[in-house]
Amino acid sequence: MPLLAYGVSFRTAAIDIRERLAFPPDELGEALAELRQDLDGVSEAAILSTCNRTEIYCALEARDEAPVADWVAGHRAIGKRDLEDTAYVLWDEDAARHLMRVASGLDSQVLGEPQIMGQVKAAYDIARGTGTLGPELTLLSQGALYAAKRVRTDTAIGKNPVSIAYVAVTMARQVIDLGAAKALLIGAGETIELVARHLARAGVREIGIANRTLARAEELAQEMGAHAMGLSELRRRLADYDLVISSTDAAEHIVSASMVERAMLGRTRPLFLVDIAVPRDIEPAAGDIDGVFLHSVDDLALIVEENATARRHAALQAETLIDKGVAHYERARVLRDNRGLVQQFRRRADGIRQEALDRARQRLDNGQDSAEVMERLAHELTNKLIHDPTVAIRDASVDQRADFLESLRALYGLE
Repeated sequence: MPLLAYGVSFRTAAIDIRERLAFPPDELGEALAELRQDLDGVSEAAILSTCNRTEIYCALEARDEAPVADWVAGHRAIGKRDLEDTAYVLWDEDAARHLMRVASGLDSQVLGEPQIMGQVKAAYDIARGTGTLGPELTLLSQGALYAAKRVRTDTAIGKNPVSIAYVAVTMARQVIDLGAAKALLIGAGETIELVARHLARAGVREIGIANRTLARAEELAQEMGAHAMGLSELRRRLADYDLVISSTDAAEHIVSASMVERAMLGRTRPLFLVDIAVPRDIEPAAGDIDGVFLHSVDDLALIVEENATARRHAALQAETLIDKGVAHYERARVLRDNRGLVQQFRRRADGIRQEALDRARQRLDNGQDSAEVMERLAHELTNKLIHDPTVAIRDASVDQRADFLESLRALYGLE
């Protein structure tokens, strides 16, 4: 059954394309159900959607990505030309290798960033819960997560604290004295939690956390020694802060240009905004306001490059582990696909054994000498078991099928 990986990432598509293709987490289950319902040829499916990529993994009846591409274009209301220019199509072993590299952080904007492994696991958990995860994608996800764990434990790729969250804070430190700054974090997910920890270590003066669900903001604020607020307070409180870092799953802008413009009235100090969400949380026009410095996920690339040098050597080691992971996955896939053949082979051998054993017991019951019965049993078993291979060897020799004969030598350990 063909395995397809179809998607876009920061390597192939700008943020305006990626945010149109992004699937909010609470929509993934419904989207997966629709995908399998709409496309008869899709037997299994999973969607990985993060700020840097949207990828669909499918087990298909036929080797044709066009129906999946058409479904994506229709479901996300994006032109087919935009998809043709930015989407990549990977099949089977290439698809497996890609997901293993993604889960290991080798294909991340921040080389080796750890969050992606959890995001891959979450994507496949959602597919499992939706009922779109079958044996093909189960084997794929298990192989990818196992390879990712090996990369993290057996190389130094994760030893330096480099992540989108870390880079966002590093960028802020270059233009703001964090020791005298007030920072507002919008969202309360894993990325914002990491941002809060990095800011705390950097000695930021004060942290505020705004979230749609106030209880979650309060929970994180209590843990970080910060204060919490709902999103409804943003318009009133934005002017109090020097640094705003936002990362939510909202489908629309949370911070509008008019909100920022109001916050800058009568203000002499700059306002530094970092939007690491896709779709974007902060209206891009806010960056045109005097005294406002707005950076999106794509703007982090330069700092990412500076911080990635130490991880490149580890990445070379990691690629070797990925090679082993792909080989292990392909072997497991072949074994699974040929499980019926193995079972049939064993049943045939068991049948031969049982028939010979029944005849031997009958001879013993008839009073034949036990030594003669045992000798005859061994002889019959040998003849029965090697008859078909012997015929195959003779036929292959006559037909000069050297590859088949070599396989038989390997199978039976012959010189």
